[in-house]
Amino acid sequence: IYPVGRLDYDTSGLLLLTNDGSFSQKLTHPKHEVDKVYVAKIKGVPTKRDLLPLAKGIRIDGKRTAPANFQILSADIKTGSSVVELTIHEGRNHQVKKMFQAVGFPVQKLKRERYGELTLQGLRPGQYRDLTKKEISQLLNQAK
Repeated sequence: IYPVGRLDYDTSGLLLLTNDGSFSQKLTHPKHEVDKVYVAKIKGVPTKRDLLPLAKGIRIDGKRTAPANFQILSADIKTGSSVVELTIHEGRNHQVKKMFQAVGFPVQKLKRERYGELTLQGLRPGQYRDLTKKEISQLLNQAK
């Protein structure tokens, strides 16, 4: 059994485990465009314009990222922090953190909320469950 993709040490959230190498490859390779949704607490209070480069793709580690979708969920001027949802379909090393850093808003806390259509609904930290056959089919169908 091995992880489908990875989570950084200080990142929490949804992690899939499998013993099927082709399933893992289909879900992790960027060409299949399986969405991964993260919620990041970031330092600063950005405007949509500040984060627009994320939607166009930005250069990190010498390579351009695929365009990402984002939504500012909340902003707190008093604490100087915001919560932003970011959807990507790549999975480079520290990618989400590097993307926010590149636009001037370092990540303070990060959680993967969704992988394809799978969510953490009904699970507490540290809990796990088997996927249903329907969920496996849905994930494979989402891979382009």
